[in-house]
Amino acid sequence: MTAGIPARATVLIFDGDCAFCTTAVGWMRRLLPAMPDASPYQWSDLPALGLTETDARSRVWLVDSAGARFGGAAAVAALLRHQPAPGLRFLGWLGTVPPWSWAAEAGYRVVARNRHRLPGGTPACRMKPAE
Repeated sequence: MTAGIPARATVLIFDGDCAFCTTAVGWMRRLLPAMPDASPYQWSDLPALGLTETDARSRVWLVDSAGARFGGAAAVAALLRHQPAPGLRFLGWLGTVPPWSWAAEAGYRVVARNRHRLPGGTPACRMKPAE
């Protein structure tokens, strides 16, 4: 179980210690009609989701109801592919096709590395090094 979320529900796993990440999840909840449950990795049963703490510290994850895991830009693309609006689904599909997927992942890495500098970010948002 993930913070009261059934094991087979689609769930978005994010860094709950990062104010920018928490703010971004709030934006997604308001803007995306088919937003799955979201859970900070710190409160999640990561092994049940097929993730390690190192995985969870490194990027956002979407784990779907079938257990498929998508990380980073692929998680965002998967999230968009499950929206009812055709335009959002198209953007999600585009995020899986090279060279767009490469650009999306590069953009995701830039945002992740600089999240402490972005609106809502704090020094606690710095990426945590792997132990």
